[in-house]
Amino acid sequence: MTLLGDYWLGRTELLPSAAIVDLLAVFGVTGMSARAALSRMVKRDLLYSEKSGRNTFYGLTDRCRAVLEEGGAKLFGFGLDQPDWDGLWSMVAFSVPEAKRSRRGSIRTKLRWQGFAPLYDGLWISPHDSVTEALAACHALNIEVATGIRGQIVDNGNPAGSALRAWDLASVASDYRAFEGDACHLSEQAKGGRLSDAEALVKRTSLMGEWRIFITRDPQLPTQLLPHDWPMQDARQAFLAAYNALEGAARRCVRDIVAAHNPETARIVFGTADLA
Repeated sequence: MTLLGDYWLGRTELLPSAAIVDLLAVFGVTGMSARAALSRMVKRDLLYSEKSGRNTFYGLTDRCRAVLEEGGAKLFGFGLDQPDWDGLWSMVAFSVPEAKRSRRGSIRTKLRWQGFAPLYDGLWISPHDSVTEALAACHALNIEVATGIRGQIVDNGNPAGSALRAWDLASVASDYRAFEGDACHLSEQAKGGRLSDAEALVKRTSLMGEWRIFITRDPQLPTQLLPHDWPMQDARQAFLAAYNALEGAARRCVRDIVAAHNPETARIVFGTADLA
């Protein structure tokens, strides 16, 4: 999905299945596993397929475009704005019966993506006005017993009862600093031409995946709740710098693989000029 969003979103041209298989091979995915993944994406209405002779081609469905656009906006908008905080917390409490326990993991993933974290079992909190979105996620998963609350949390002077204990901020800060160092090193490698095109593609895609993890770990707490040396913005700038520095070589890799199977499509999508 990350590859499609980064290099094919907004395109109507179909991709040869053989090109997709070769692209995934750059990441160490076998041909059998790649074809199985394509089949699953068709069943999930993320791709559609067309046959031309003995060849199969794939295109993005409307659902896939919507998912990729939402994910991209979240990925690159993460940390961009820090609105004023009104001092209110969003809370959602829910109960999932044992017979539907498989939905527990799904709702937890959804809530983390929205910036929530568990304060206690079954009670998730966020400093953002996200109750409506949280309840919608519960409804989408057919979780019927769910309650949303907006309100203040009374400070009782006991750190054990603090809302901030829902997040391991020290661990997140440490990982931000490590990520920043790795991203800066990647930028230096890319600018120095020390990476092959295939390496640039793999590292750029991995970089996006690592940054995406922070969305589920960092609740983007209001400034007044954060330590004064919170490293998020430095990490974000390092991410964007590395992402942009790796772009030319990564796009060349995708273009060349597509061109090996369909030169005309590669020309239309990527142009004929060399990608600096």
